[in-house]
Amino acid sequence: MPTKTLIAGPKIKTALPGPNAKRVLAGDDKYISPSYTRSYPLVAKSGRGVVVTDVDGNEFFDFSAGIAVTSTGHCHPEVVAAIQKQAGELIHMSGTDFYYENMVQLAERLSKIAPMPGPHKIYYGNSGTEAIEAALKLARYHTKRQNVIAFFGAFHGRTMGALSLTASKPQQKRRFAPLVPGVTHIRYPDVYRGCSGGPQDAEAFAMGCARFIEDKLFKTTLAPEEVAAIFVEPVQGEGGYVIAPTPFMQELRRICDRHGILLVVDEVQSGVGRTGKWWAVEHTGVEPDIVCMAKGIASGMPLGVTVSRADIMDWVPGSHASTFGGNPVCIAAALATLDVIEKEGLLAHSAELGSYMLKRMAGWPAKYRIVGDVRGRGLMIGVEIVKDQKTKEYGAELRDRIVQRAFEHGILFLGCGPSTVRISPPLVVTRDEADAAIDILEESIETVSKGA
Repeated sequence: MPTKTLIAGPKIKTALPGPNAKRVLAGDDKYISPSYTRSYPLVAKSGRGVVVTDVDGNEFFDFSAGIAVTSTGHCHPEVVAAIQKQAGELIHMSGTDFYYENMVQLAERLSKIAPMPGPHKIYYGNSGTEAIEAALKLARYHTKRQNVIAFFGAFHGRTMGALSLTASKPQQKRRFAPLVPGVTHIRYPDVYRGCSGGPQDAEAFAMGCARFIEDKLFKTTLAPEEVAAIFVEPVQGEGGYVIAPTPFMQELRRICDRHGILLVVDEVQSGVGRTGKWWAVEHTGVEPDIVCMAKGIASGMPLGVTVSRADIMDWVPGSHASTFGGNPVCIAAALATLDVIEKEGLLAHSAELGSYMLKRMAGWPAKYRIVGDVRGRGLMIGVEIVKDQKTKEYGAELRDRIVQRAFEHGILFLGCGPSTVRISPPLVVTRDEADAAIDILEESIETVSKGA
Protein backbone atom coordinates (compact mmCIF):
# COMPACT_ATOMS: atom_id res chain seq x y z
CA MET A 1 0.00 0.00 0.00
CA PRO A 2 1.40 3.45 -0.89
CA THR A 3 3.07 5.19 2.05
CA LYS A 4 4.93 8.06 0.41
CA THR A 5 3.76 11.46 1.62
CA LEU A 6 3.95 14.60 -0.48
CA ILE A 7 3.44 17.63 1.73
CA ALA A 8 4.16 20.48 -0.66
CA GLY A 9 1.65 19.60 -3.38
CA PRO A 10 1.85 20.79 -6.99
CA LYS A 11 4.53 23.33 -7.94
CA ILE A 12 3.60 25.87 -10.60
CA LYS A 13 6.61 28.02 -11.50
CA THR A 14 5.49 29.82 -14.66
CA ALA A 15 2.41 31.30 -16.21
CA LEU A 16 0.51 28.53 -18.01
CA PRO A 17 1.36 27.68 -20.66
CA GLY A 18 5.03 28.45 -20.12
CA PRO A 19 7.47 29.53 -22.85
CA ASN A 20 8.58 26.02 -23.79
CA ALA A 21 5.00 24.81 -23.77
CA LYS A 22 3.99 27.63 -26.11
CA ARG A 23 6.67 26.53 -28.58
CA VAL A 24 5.34 22.96 -28.57
CA LEU A 25 1.75 24.15 -28.87
CA ALA A 26 2.66 26.15 -31.97
CA GLY A 27 4.17 23.05 -33.57
CA ASP A 28 1.19 20.97 -32.57
CA ASP A 29 -1.15 23.47 -34.18
CA LYS A 30 0.89 23.26 -37.38
CA TYR A 31 1.32 19.50 -37.68
CA ILE A 32 -1.06 17.49 -35.48
CA SER A 33 -4.60 16.37 -36.30
CA PRO A 34 -7.19 18.83 -34.99
CA SER A 35 -9.45 15.91 -34.07
CA TYR A 36 -7.75 15.45 -30.69
CA THR A 37 -9.66 16.72 -27.66
CA ARG A 38 -7.39 18.79 -25.41
CA SER A 39 -8.89 20.40 -22.30
CA TYR A 40 -5.96 22.63 -21.38
CA PRO A 41 -2.36 23.26 -22.51
CA LEU A 42 -0.40 20.68 -20.54
CA VAL A 43 2.80 19.68 -22.36
CA ALA A 44 4.12 16.72 -20.41
CA LYS A 45 7.81 15.87 -20.22
CA SER A 46 8.17 13.35 -17.40
CA GLY A 47 6.17 11.60 -14.72
CA ARG A 48 6.75 9.76 -11.46
CA GLY A 49 3.90 8.31 -9.48
CA VAL A 50 1.13 10.90 -9.37
CA VAL A 51 3.39 13.79 -10.41
CA VAL A 52 3.69 14.97 -14.01
CA THR A 53 6.32 17.58 -14.89
CA ASP A 54 5.83 19.75 -17.97
CA VAL A 55 8.46 21.13 -20.36
CA ASP A 56 8.81 24.29 -18.24
CA GLY A 57 9.41 22.46 -14.96
CA ASN A 58 5.90 22.88 -13.55
CA GLU A 59 4.80 19.93 -11.43
CA PHE A 60 1.17 18.74 -11.49
CA PHE A 61 -0.76 16.05 -9.64
CA ASP A 62 -2.29 13.83 -12.30
CA PHE A 63 -5.82 12.96 -11.21
CA SER A 64 -6.70 11.75 -14.70
CA ALA A 65 -4.02 9.00 -14.80
CA GLY A 66 -3.61 9.62 -18.51
CA ILE A 67 -7.36 8.91 -18.89
CA ALA A 68 -7.38 6.05 -16.35
CA VAL A 69 -4.36 4.37 -17.96
CA THR A 70 -1.36 4.74 -15.62
CA SER A 71 -2.81 2.45 -12.96
CA THR A 72 0.51 1.96 -11.14
CA GLY A 73 1.45 5.62 -11.52
CA HIS A 74 3.77 7.18 -14.03
CA CYS A 75 6.95 5.19 -14.66
CA HIS A 76 6.61 2.72 -11.80
CA PRO A 77 10.15 1.31 -11.40
CA GLU A 78 9.04 -2.33 -11.64
CA VAL A 79 7.07 -1.67 -14.82
CA VAL A 80 9.94 0.32 -16.32
CA ALA A 81 12.39 -2.48 -15.49
CA ALA A 82 10.13 -5.08 -17.12
CA ILE A 83 9.82 -2.97 -20.28
CA GLN A 84 13.56 -2.38 -20.47
CA LYS A 85 14.38 -6.04 -19.95
CA GLN A 86 11.95 -7.24 -22.60
CA ALA A 87 12.98 -4.55 -25.09
CA GLY A 88 16.56 -5.82 -24.79
CA GLU A 89 15.51 -9.38 -25.61
CA LEU A 90 12.72 -9.26 -28.19
CA ILE A 91 10.51 -6.38 -29.30
CA HIS A 92 8.40 -8.01 -32.03
CA MET A 93 7.75 -11.19 -33.99
CA SER A 94 3.91 -10.96 -34.29
CA GLY A 95 1.81 -13.21 -32.11
CA THR A 96 -0.59 -13.60 -35.04
CA ASP A 97 1.88 -15.86 -36.87
CA PHE A 98 4.34 -16.97 -34.20
CA TYR A 99 4.33 -17.73 -30.47
CA TYR A 100 5.43 -15.81 -27.37
CA GLU A 101 5.75 -17.43 -23.97
CA ASN A 102 4.58 -14.31 -22.17
CA MET A 103 1.32 -14.29 -24.18
CA VAL A 104 0.48 -17.53 -22.38
CA GLN A 105 1.77 -16.25 -19.03
CA LEU A 106 -0.48 -13.19 -19.13
CA ALA A 107 -3.45 -15.27 -20.31
CA GLU A 108 -3.00 -17.57 -17.31
CA ARG A 109 -2.90 -14.57 -14.96
CA LEU A 110 -5.99 -12.98 -16.49
CA SER A 111 -7.89 -16.25 -16.40
CA LYS A 112 -7.35 -16.42 -12.63
CA ILE A 113 -8.86 -12.96 -12.06
CA ALA A 114 -11.53 -12.98 -14.79
CA PRO A 115 -15.03 -12.01 -13.56
CA MET A 116 -16.57 -15.27 -14.79
CA PRO A 117 -15.66 -18.93 -14.29
CA GLY A 118 -13.21 -20.59 -16.66
CA PRO A 119 -11.90 -22.08 -18.75
CA HIS A 120 -11.22 -18.92 -20.76
CA LYS A 121 -9.78 -17.89 -24.11
CA ILE A 122 -7.93 -14.60 -24.60
CA TYR A 123 -7.52 -12.36 -27.64
CA TYR A 124 -4.89 -9.57 -27.69
CA GLY A 125 -5.22 -6.24 -29.49
CA ASN A 126 -3.70 -2.80 -29.02
CA SER A 127 -6.47 -0.72 -27.43
CA GLY A 128 -9.90 -0.65 -25.87
CA THR A 129 -11.63 -0.07 -29.17
CA GLU A 130 -9.88 -3.12 -30.63
CA ALA A 131 -11.00 -5.20 -27.66
CA ILE A 132 -14.57 -4.11 -28.39
CA GLU A 133 -14.21 -4.80 -32.12
CA ALA A 134 -13.03 -8.32 -31.30
CA ALA A 135 -15.96 -8.87 -28.95
CA LEU A 136 -18.46 -7.62 -31.53
CA LYS A 137 -17.09 -9.88 -34.25
CA LEU A 138 -16.84 -12.83 -31.86
CA ALA A 139 -20.41 -12.42 -30.64
CA ARG A 140 -21.74 -12.42 -34.20
CA TYR A 141 -19.51 -15.33 -35.20
CA HIS A 142 -20.39 -17.53 -32.24
CA THR A 143 -24.14 -16.89 -32.13
CA LYS A 144 -24.66 -16.61 -35.89
CA ARG A 145 -26.87 -13.60 -35.06
CA GLN A 146 -26.51 -10.12 -36.47
CA ASN A 147 -28.01 -7.64 -33.97
CA VAL A 148 -26.61 -6.13 -30.78
CA ILE A 149 -27.98 -3.87 -28.04
CA ALA A 150 -26.02 -1.01 -26.46
CA PHE A 151 -26.89 2.01 -24.32
CA PHE A 152 -27.23 5.75 -24.67
CA GLY A 153 -24.27 7.45 -23.02
CA ALA A 154 -21.98 4.56 -23.88
CA PHE A 155 -18.47 5.03 -25.19
CA HIS A 156 -16.96 1.87 -26.67
CA GLY A 157 -14.37 3.35 -29.03
CA ARG A 158 -13.85 5.14 -32.34
CA THR A 159 -13.19 2.42 -34.93
CA MET A 160 -16.27 1.74 -37.01
CA GLY A 161 -17.70 -1.23 -35.14
CA ALA A 162 -16.99 0.22 -31.70
CA LEU A 163 -18.19 3.63 -32.89
CA SER A 164 -21.48 2.08 -33.93
CA LEU A 165 -21.95 0.91 -30.32
CA THR A 166 -20.95 4.33 -28.97
CA ALA A 167 -23.69 6.81 -28.09
CA SER A 168 -21.95 9.43 -26.00
CA LYS A 169 -21.62 12.61 -28.09
CA PRO A 170 -22.92 13.46 -31.58
CA GLN A 171 -19.51 14.76 -32.68
CA GLN A 172 -18.02 11.29 -32.31
CA LYS A 173 -20.29 10.07 -35.13
CA ARG A 174 -20.85 13.20 -37.18
CA ARG A 175 -20.09 12.73 -40.90
CA PHE A 176 -18.93 9.11 -40.47
CA ALA A 177 -22.14 7.36 -41.56
CA PRO A 178 -23.08 4.81 -42.67
CA LEU A 179 -22.05 2.99 -39.54
CA VAL A 180 -22.17 -0.75 -38.88
CA PRO A 181 -25.83 -1.80 -39.02
CA GLY A 182 -27.67 -3.91 -36.48
CA VAL A 183 -27.10 -1.79 -33.35
CA THR A 184 -30.04 -0.68 -31.18
CA HIS A 185 -29.50 1.79 -28.33
CA ILE A 186 -31.69 2.04 -25.24
CA ARG A 187 -31.64 4.10 -22.05
CA TYR A 188 -28.91 3.49 -19.46
CA PRO A 189 -30.07 3.77 -15.82
CA ASP A 190 -28.65 7.15 -14.84
CA VAL A 191 -30.38 7.14 -11.46
CA TYR A 192 -29.49 10.77 -10.70
CA ARG A 193 -31.40 11.98 -13.74
CA GLY A 194 -33.98 9.22 -13.99
CA CYS A 195 -35.80 9.52 -10.68
CA SER A 196 -36.43 12.01 -7.90
CA GLY A 197 -37.34 9.62 -5.10
CA GLY A 198 -35.37 7.42 -2.74
CA PRO A 199 -33.68 4.01 -3.16
CA GLN A 200 -36.91 2.19 -4.04
CA ASP A 201 -37.67 4.61 -6.87
CA ALA A 202 -34.07 4.32 -8.09
CA GLU A 203 -34.28 0.54 -8.16
CA ALA A 204 -37.61 0.63 -9.98
CA PHE A 205 -36.21 3.03 -12.57
CA ALA A 206 -33.11 0.87 -13.12
CA MET A 207 -35.19 -2.27 -13.50
CA GLY A 208 -37.46 -0.45 -15.94
CA CYS A 209 -34.48 0.36 -18.16
CA ALA A 210 -33.53 -3.32 -18.32
CA ARG A 211 -37.07 -4.66 -18.67
CA PHE A 212 -37.70 -2.31 -21.58
CA ILE A 213 -35.75 -4.82 -23.66
CA GLU A 214 -38.32 -7.57 -23.21
CA ASP A 215 -41.39 -5.47 -22.50
CA LYS A 216 -41.02 -3.24 -25.57
CA LEU A 217 -38.03 -3.92 -27.78
CA PHE A 218 -38.55 -7.65 -28.24
CA LYS A 219 -42.30 -7.16 -28.72
CA THR A 220 -42.09 -4.43 -31.33
CA THR A 221 -38.91 -4.09 -33.36
CA LEU A 222 -36.21 -6.63 -32.47
CA ALA A 223 -36.54 -10.41 -32.54
CA PRO A 224 -34.65 -11.81 -29.52
CA GLU A 225 -33.45 -14.84 -31.48
CA GLU A 226 -31.59 -12.42 -33.78
CA VAL A 227 -29.72 -10.59 -30.98
CA ALA A 228 -26.11 -11.69 -30.55
CA ALA A 229 -25.07 -9.60 -27.55
CA ILE A 230 -25.78 -6.82 -25.11
CA PHE A 231 -22.80 -4.48 -24.60
CA VAL A 232 -22.75 -2.59 -21.31
CA GLU A 233 -20.32 -0.59 -19.17
CA PRO A 234 -20.73 -1.46 -15.46
CA VAL A 235 -19.69 2.16 -14.90
CA GLN A 236 -20.11 4.44 -17.89
CA GLY A 237 -16.81 6.26 -18.37
CA GLU A 238 -17.06 8.89 -21.08
CA GLY A 239 -20.79 8.92 -20.38
CA GLY A 240 -20.25 10.61 -17.01
CA TYR A 241 -18.99 8.05 -14.45
CA VAL A 242 -22.50 6.69 -14.05
CA ILE A 243 -22.80 3.45 -12.06
CA ALA A 244 -25.11 0.71 -13.30
CA PRO A 245 -27.28 -0.40 -10.35
CA THR A 246 -26.95 -4.04 -9.34
CA PRO A 247 -30.61 -4.97 -10.08
CA PHE A 248 -30.19 -3.59 -13.61
CA MET A 249 -27.10 -5.69 -14.27
CA GLN A 250 -28.75 -8.78 -12.80
CA GLU A 251 -31.81 -8.31 -15.00
CA LEU A 252 -29.58 -7.99 -18.08
CA ARG A 253 -27.98 -11.30 -17.13
CA ARG A 254 -31.42 -12.95 -16.79
CA ILE A 255 -32.55 -11.59 -20.16
CA CYS A 256 -29.39 -12.88 -21.84
CA ASP A 257 -29.77 -16.32 -20.28
CA ARG A 258 -33.43 -16.47 -21.28
CA HIS A 259 -32.76 -15.73 -24.96
CA GLY A 260 -29.27 -17.14 -25.60
CA ILE A 261 -27.74 -13.66 -25.83
CA LEU A 262 -24.13 -12.94 -24.83
CA LEU A 263 -23.49 -10.35 -22.11
CA VAL A 264 -20.40 -8.31 -22.95
CA VAL A 265 -19.03 -5.96 -20.29
CA ASP A 266 -16.77 -3.07 -21.30
CA GLU A 267 -14.22 -2.72 -18.49
CA VAL A 268 -11.80 -0.66 -20.57
CA GLN A 269 -11.95 2.26 -18.12
CA SER A 270 -13.51 0.68 -15.03
CA GLY A 271 -11.31 -2.41 -14.83
CA VAL A 272 -7.91 -3.40 -13.44
CA GLY A 273 -8.65 -2.35 -9.86
CA ARG A 274 -10.01 1.13 -10.49
CA THR A 275 -13.21 0.54 -8.52
CA GLY A 276 -11.59 -1.41 -5.68
CA LYS A 277 -12.09 -4.80 -7.32
CA TRP A 278 -10.36 -6.20 -10.36
CA TRP A 279 -13.50 -5.57 -12.40
CA ALA A 280 -16.38 -3.20 -11.72
CA VAL A 281 -18.92 -5.86 -12.69
CA GLU A 282 -17.85 -7.85 -9.61
CA HIS A 283 -19.66 -5.30 -7.42
CA THR A 284 -22.93 -6.58 -8.91
CA GLY A 285 -22.33 -10.32 -8.62
CA VAL A 286 -23.01 -10.68 -12.35
CA GLU A 287 -20.85 -12.99 -14.46
CA PRO A 288 -20.43 -11.83 -18.09
CA ASP A 289 -19.75 -13.99 -21.11
CA ILE A 290 -17.10 -11.67 -22.53
CA VAL A 291 -15.09 -8.91 -20.86
CA CYS A 292 -13.10 -6.22 -22.69
CA MET A 293 -10.14 -4.52 -21.00
CA ALA A 294 -7.34 -2.10 -21.90
CA LYS A 295 -6.21 1.24 -20.39
CA GLY A 296 -4.83 0.34 -16.93
CA ILE A 297 -3.80 -3.22 -17.84
CA ALA A 298 -0.27 -2.28 -18.93
CA SER A 299 0.36 1.02 -17.11
CA GLY A 300 0.58 3.07 -20.30
CA MET A 301 1.72 0.57 -22.91
CA PRO A 302 -0.80 -0.12 -25.70
CA LEU A 303 -2.65 -3.34 -24.99
CA GLY A 304 -6.28 -4.37 -25.38
CA VAL A 305 -7.60 -7.73 -24.23
CA THR A 306 -10.82 -9.61 -24.95
CA VAL A 307 -11.52 -12.46 -22.53
CA SER A 308 -14.37 -14.90 -23.11
CA ARG A 309 -15.58 -18.21 -21.85
CA ALA A 310 -13.58 -20.76 -23.83
CA ASP A 311 -16.59 -22.31 -25.55
CA ILE A 312 -17.56 -18.91 -26.99
CA MET A 313 -14.22 -18.18 -28.68
CA ASP A 314 -14.80 -20.86 -31.31
CA TRP A 315 -13.69 -19.02 -34.42
CA VAL A 316 -11.11 -20.60 -36.71
CA PRO A 317 -7.68 -19.32 -37.84
CA GLY A 318 -7.97 -16.20 -39.99
CA SER A 319 -11.27 -15.08 -38.47
CA HIS A 320 -9.60 -12.26 -36.55
CA ALA A 321 -6.03 -11.23 -35.78
CA SER A 322 -3.67 -8.31 -35.06
CA THR A 323 -0.07 -7.78 -36.15
CA PHE A 324 0.95 -5.85 -33.04
CA GLY A 325 -1.64 -7.14 -30.56
CA GLY A 326 0.02 -8.92 -27.68
CA ASN A 327 3.37 -7.28 -28.37
CA PRO A 328 5.93 -8.84 -25.97
CA VAL A 329 6.99 -5.48 -24.51
CA CYS A 330 3.38 -4.54 -23.78
CA ILE A 331 2.68 -7.93 -22.22
CA ALA A 332 5.79 -7.61 -20.04
CA ALA A 333 4.40 -4.29 -18.81
CA ALA A 334 1.03 -5.92 -18.11
CA LEU A 335 2.58 -8.75 -16.13
CA ALA A 336 4.55 -6.23 -14.06
CA THR A 337 1.39 -4.13 -13.58
CA LEU A 338 -0.51 -7.10 -12.16
CA ASP A 339 2.46 -7.88 -9.89
CA VAL A 340 2.54 -4.33 -8.54
CA ILE A 341 -1.22 -4.20 -7.94
CA GLU A 342 -1.09 -7.46 -6.01
CA LYS A 343 2.13 -6.82 -4.05
CA GLU A 344 1.20 -3.27 -3.04
CA GLY A 345 -2.39 -4.15 -2.14
CA LEU A 346 -3.79 -1.59 -4.55
CA LEU A 347 -7.26 -3.16 -4.79
CA ALA A 348 -7.92 -2.61 -1.09
CA HIS A 349 -6.17 0.76 -1.23
CA SER A 350 -8.33 1.91 -4.12
CA ALA A 351 -11.49 0.90 -2.28
CA GLU A 352 -10.45 2.51 1.01
CA LEU A 353 -9.09 5.76 -0.40
CA GLY A 354 -12.00 6.09 -2.80
CA SER A 355 -14.43 5.74 0.09
CA TYR A 356 -12.53 8.39 2.02
CA MET A 357 -12.62 10.79 -0.93
CA LEU A 358 -16.34 10.25 -1.50
CA LYS A 359 -17.04 11.00 2.16
CA ARG A 360 -15.05 14.23 1.92
CA MET A 361 -17.10 15.34 -1.07
CA ALA A 362 -20.49 13.96 -0.04
CA GLY A 363 -21.70 17.30 1.33
CA TRP A 364 -20.87 19.34 -1.76
CA PRO A 365 -24.39 19.23 -3.32
CA ALA A 366 -25.77 20.83 -0.15
CA LYS A 367 -22.90 23.30 0.06
CA TYR A 368 -22.52 24.41 -3.56
CA ARG A 369 -25.50 25.14 -5.77
CA ILE A 370 -23.70 24.05 -8.94
CA VAL A 371 -22.87 20.54 -7.66
CA GLY A 372 -25.70 18.21 -8.57
CA ASP A 373 -24.25 14.84 -7.63
CA VAL A 374 -21.12 13.12 -6.32
CA ARG A 375 -20.86 9.44 -7.21
CA GLY A 376 -18.33 6.73 -7.76
CA ARG A 377 -16.68 3.48 -6.76
CA GLY A 378 -13.09 3.23 -5.66
CA LEU A 379 -10.91 5.68 -7.55
CA MET A 380 -13.50 6.27 -10.26
CA ILE A 381 -15.41 9.30 -8.98
CA GLY A 382 -17.58 11.81 -10.80
CA VAL A 383 -18.73 15.24 -9.64
CA GLU A 384 -21.68 16.40 -11.74
CA ILE A 385 -21.91 20.14 -12.30
CA VAL A 386 -25.31 21.69 -12.97
CA LYS A 387 -26.74 25.14 -13.66
CA ASP A 388 -29.69 24.47 -11.41
CA GLN A 389 -30.11 21.67 -8.88
CA LYS A 390 -33.90 21.54 -9.26
CA THR A 391 -33.97 21.21 -13.04
CA LYS A 392 -30.64 19.32 -13.13
CA GLU A 393 -29.71 21.35 -16.21
CA TYR A 394 -26.23 20.43 -17.40
CA GLY A 395 -23.46 22.87 -16.53
CA ALA A 396 -20.87 22.02 -19.18
CA GLU A 397 -19.38 25.52 -19.32
CA LEU A 398 -19.15 25.69 -15.52
CA ARG A 399 -17.51 22.26 -15.46
CA ASP A 400 -14.93 23.33 -18.01
CA ARG A 401 -14.11 26.46 -15.98
CA ILE A 402 -13.62 24.30 -12.87
CA VAL A 403 -11.29 21.93 -14.72
CA GLN A 404 -9.33 24.88 -16.13
CA ARG A 405 -8.96 26.54 -12.73
CA ALA A 406 -7.78 23.28 -11.15
CA PHE A 407 -5.17 22.97 -13.92
CA GLU A 408 -3.93 26.49 -13.18
CA HIS A 409 -3.46 25.38 -9.56
CA GLY A 410 -1.61 22.20 -10.52
CA ILE A 411 -4.24 19.45 -10.54
CA LEU A 412 -5.09 17.55 -13.72
CA PHE A 413 -8.74 16.60 -14.00
CA LEU A 414 -10.75 15.87 -17.12
CA GLY A 415 -14.41 16.18 -17.92
CA CYS A 416 -16.72 13.36 -18.94
CA GLY A 417 -20.38 13.11 -19.81
CA PRO A 418 -22.27 16.32 -20.49
CA SER A 419 -21.04 18.10 -17.35
CA THR A 420 -19.10 15.83 -14.98
CA VAL A 421 -15.61 16.28 -13.53
CA ARG A 422 -13.94 12.87 -13.53
CA ILE A 423 -11.54 11.93 -10.75
CA SER A 424 -9.38 8.93 -11.66
CA PRO A 425 -5.88 9.16 -10.15
CA PRO A 426 -3.30 6.38 -10.36
CA LEU A 427 -4.05 3.57 -7.91
CA VAL A 428 -0.85 4.44 -6.03
CA VAL A 429 -2.14 7.87 -4.97
CA THR A 430 -1.71 8.64 -1.26
CA ARG A 431 -4.20 10.22 1.13
CA ASP A 432 -2.12 13.41 1.31
CA GLU A 433 -2.12 13.70 -2.48
CA ALA A 434 -5.86 13.05 -2.55
CA ASP A 435 -6.46 15.73 0.09
CA ALA A 436 -4.44 18.25 -1.92
CA ALA A 437 -6.44 17.51 -5.07
CA ILE A 438 -9.81 17.65 -3.29
CA ASP A 439 -8.88 20.95 -1.64
CA ILE A 440 -8.05 22.52 -5.00
CA LEU A 441 -11.14 21.04 -6.66
CA GLU A 442 -13.35 22.42 -3.91
CA GLU A 443 -11.73 25.85 -4.16
CA SER A 444 -12.28 25.78 -7.92
CA ILE A 445 -15.93 24.83 -7.50
CA GLU A 446 -16.47 27.53 -4.86
CA THR A 447 -14.88 30.21 -7.04
CA VAL A 448 -16.79 29.25 -10.16
CA SER A 449 -20.02 28.94 -8.17
CA LYS A 450 -19.70 32.50 -6.87
CA GLY A 451 -19.17 33.81 -10.38
CA ALA A 452 -21.89 31.75 -12.01
